[in-house]
Amino acid sequence: MPSITREEVAHLARLARIELSDAELDHLAPQLDQIITLVGQVSQVAADDIPPTSHALPLTNVMREDENVPCLTPEQALSGAPAAEAQRFRVPRILEED
Repeated sequence: MPSITREEVAHLARLARIELSDAELDHLAPQLDQIITLVGQVSQVAADDIPPTSHALPLTNVMREDENVPCLTPEQALSGAPAAEAQRFRVPRILEED
């Protein structure tokens, strides 16, 4: 399998608009080459009879079912509010009008 070169890493960095120093290019080229090699190995192991998965274990919904329940009345909802006006919470103004 051909290895990824320093020049290819520099080209990818330019495409991604990432500025890399010479030292970073020298450091990243072998790492990216190893990643590509390992991905190739995983691709060789993958079989047609094994479905692709996003998680190692099946996920189950841990949320409760939605249930319709009676809502609070405006009076109940505002009963603990420090200030209310026209069936709404009254809060201090923080923005000035222009």
